[in-house]
Amino acid sequence: MREGAGVLSGHRLGRRFGWLWAAYGTSALGTWLAFGAFPLIAIEVLDAGPAQVAALSSVGAAVGAAVAVPLGPWVEFRRKRPVLITMDLVRCVALLTIPAAYALGALTFLQLLLVAVVVAAADITFRAASGAYMKTLLPAEDLLVANARFESTAWTTTIVGPPLGGAAIGLLGPVATVAADAVSYLLSALGIRATGSNHEPPPGHREAARMKAGDLLDGWRYILADPALRPLFFNTALFNGLVMAASPLLAVLMLGRFGFAPWQYGLAFAVPAIGGLLGSRLARPLVTRFGQHRVLVAAGALRAVWPVGLAFAGPGTGGLLLVMGVELGLVFCCGVFNPVSATYRLQRTATGRAARTLSAWAVTAKASVALLTAAWGVLGGLLGPRMAIGLAGVLLLATPLLLPRRAAAPLSQPEPARSRA
Repeated sequence: MREGAGVLSGHRLGRRFGWLWAAYGTSALGTWLAFGAFPLIAIEVLDAGPAQVAALSSVGAAVGAAVAVPLGPWVEFRRKRPVLITMDLVRCVALLTIPAAYALGALTFLQLLLVAVVVAAADITFRAASGAYMKTLLPAEDLLVANARFESTAWTTTIVGPPLGGAAIGLLGPVATVAADAVSYLLSALGIRATGSNHEPPPGHREAARMKAGDLLDGWRYILADPALRPLFFNTALFNGLVMAASPLLAVLMLGRFGFAPWQYGLAFAVPAIGGLLGSRLARPLVTRFGQHRVLVAAGALRAVWPVGLAFAGPGTGGLLLVMGVELGLVFCCGVFNPVSATYRLQRTATGRAARTLSAWAVTAKASVALLTAAWGVLGGLLGPRMAIGLAGVLLLATPLLLPRRAAAPLSQPEPARSRA
């Protein structure tokens, strides 16, 4: 039995992973505490209109994704731990400029937008570096356990964070929750620093002295050339984009036409997060019993069935229960699928290509969400919110066709030396 912290189902992954896990949980909780804070600040403090509020999420994410494109190749040839700490500190400082400017009476919408761009770019870079870092921290057989723990933590903070953040916003205002989010990134940086610096192998060396324009596409080339990664890449981008594109339209229906109170709307999405927590706990036992590929395909197909049900939501208790039931089924399937998919992706990616590949994956995910959200905003205006939600649900039914059709063995590659603390 390995020594260390962080126990789930009796499986120990070591002290260093324990610190990394704690850092992730802290920053995830901070993010959910500040959920919705930017739009509220734009509306309540800066009197922003609907177009400006929409720009904070869509334009901020899209520009942030573009800014992150050259960072993937840059991260690949550097030690990942310092990159993780740097990205946490960048997000911390960027977010702290908001309460500072607010206190001075100098806060502007442009500053909010710039901070949104910086945070989005740092998020993508952090995700790319963290996946590559975890491949050096853990042996391949422990990756699914680690990803399941991250997934369960994500859903736990989804349950706890928004109610606490809503209470904090009511008592202290949205600017205070942004400050709390900034502090969470500082604590995350300290946690990652506590993992120690003597275990990470040196990064590979770039063949050319300078990065060329073509190097920016290395991550996408690697994904598209791999018959196992390619279908999963398109499936993930399309699924996430369509699900997120329908979310603002569902908010318009529930908070506008159906007359639900904000607390009812929050409840409709907080309670189903329990399904994600349960699904993430079941991911490893299911893979052990049925195999990785079967679970990946089954969970990926089942998660596509649920969203079309949102088109049938209506007012009253029945409508609220319908939304909660649909979201519960969707989130449960995602809770199973996400850690299995993340593990599959890491196992199919060479260690020396991990940062570029994960960066390209995250950039595409951010861009697809931004573009499809904008497109569905237009469709919602033309067809009505309910029809646009239904169209997204129907298109999602086709996404299982993009899942990998055959089981793919992990890449055969030498494992870096590891030490256990």
